[in-house]
This record gives sequence, C-alpha cells and structure tokens, in this order.
Amino acid sequence: MSEVVYAVVERIDPKELLQFYVRQHHSTQASSDKIERMLKNSLVFVTAREEGKLIGVGRGVTDGIIGYLTECKLDPDYQGPAAITRQDGRIEHDERGIAREIALRVLQSLVEYGVERIDVTAYGTEVDFCEELGFRRVPGLVSLQMNPARVLQPAGR
Repeated sequence: MSEVVYAVVERIDPKELLQFYVRQHHSTQASSDKIERMLKNSLVFVTAREEGKLIGVGRGVTDGIIGYLTECKLDPDYQGPAAITRQDGRIEHDERGIAREIALRVLQSLVEYGVERIDVTAYGTEVDFCEELGFRRVPGLVSLQMNPARVLQPAGR
C-alpha cells in the first residue's frame, strides 16, 4: 500500500469526478456542466488519491450559519470488511481511516469558515460512521427528499 494524499482542492476535473461517481454506482446522471456548478457552489471539496488515482471525495456546503457534510465517498476497493455492500459507496469502517480523514477535513473547513452547526443525512450503516465523527441523532427529525423532475413542473406551464 502506498501513501494516501489528501487535499482541499479549488478545482477538480468534472470528467474525472463523474468517472469516480460511475465507479461508485452513484445515482447521479449529472453532466460535466452540472458537476462544475456543484463544485462552484461548494465551500470545500476534499480529495484522497493513491498513486494519483482518485479514491475518495468529500464535500461541504454552507449558507454561512449552518454547514452540511453533503458528501463523503470512498472507492469500494478501499472499504473495509465491515461495509455492508461494496457497491453503494458505503464508507463504514474502512481499515485505513481514509473516509474519516476526508470527512474530518471537510468538517474542519466548515468550522474554520465559522458555521454554528453542521448537519448530515446518513443512510443505513452510514449512521454509525457519522456518529463516530461526533454527529448525534435529532429526536423527532425526519429526513425528506424530492426528485424535482418528477414532482415540479417547469415555470410557464
């Protein structure tokens, strides 16, 4: 195993990121233009590379007061045996602590920016990972989401 190199980056090639998402079986069908816009609207983007290969990413956004750990993905080849599936981009308990390091760098950047609270949405066993980072469940809170293409009509119709 070679050394993992972490970086908070200003810019990443959207095509490289899209290829990373494809390897993770990520549900996004975003174009390079949408990826570029996503990156522009993020406060912090962290990469993890081994021998130049992109193996992990993390991203944080904020409105200035509340920060969000919006993404922390690790290549399935680097996930440990505790991961329930190696195809959903789950990041639990990777043996080398790569996902943890990515997430901590995103969280630190949000703190340095001055956010007062950091939120995250976790799925399945990702909850354990987030709790190990220091997040706590909010009693009564229900996470909701929407696919706007299926629900909302474009303006003018």
